[in-house]
Amino acid sequence: MRISSMNADHLRTYLKDHFAGSVAATQLLDHLISAHSGKPLEQVFGDLRREIGEDQDALQKILKQSGGSEGLVRNATAFVGEKLSRVKLLLEDPAGSGLSLLEKLEALALGIQGKRMLWRSLKTVASDAPALSNIDFDQLDERAEAQSRQVEELRIEAARQAFGG
Repeated sequence: MRISSMNADHLRTYLKDHFAGSVAATQLLDHLISAHSGKPLEQVFGDLRREIGEDQDALQKILKQSGGSEGLVRNATAFVGEKLSRVKLLLEDPAGSGLSLLEKLEALALGIQGKRMLWRSLKTVASDAPALSNIDFDQLDERAEAQSRQVEELRIEAARQAFGG
């Protein structure tokens, strides 16, 4: 069974939405790298940024093979949304006591979970969509799982710092 033209449109929309989410994630990680310059977390966030950039490249390739292109409005919205959320966090935690880091890590964790769902959904329909047939979704999912574990460790530590005595 092949994906119908209407379902192919839905697939492209789905891919564009996830690509926009990856734009927000990379912007957030760029900020975290800058905010932790010279500190141990700079390297951790740098490594995550590289991996998530590779995932973004894989998603962009799938989107192009599916006959789509990046959604400029979606990407711009994700970009602006990430900047506005950063302002919100700065207003709520101007001293940088750890609450903003916790919330940024939670946003990142949610994005990674969304990416895992993306890879699993695409794997489910890969046999019906030529653009998906040669992608190693298991490997992408495993990398996202490792990212999720890493961010969760950081998130728990940030919660201790934000709320601990």
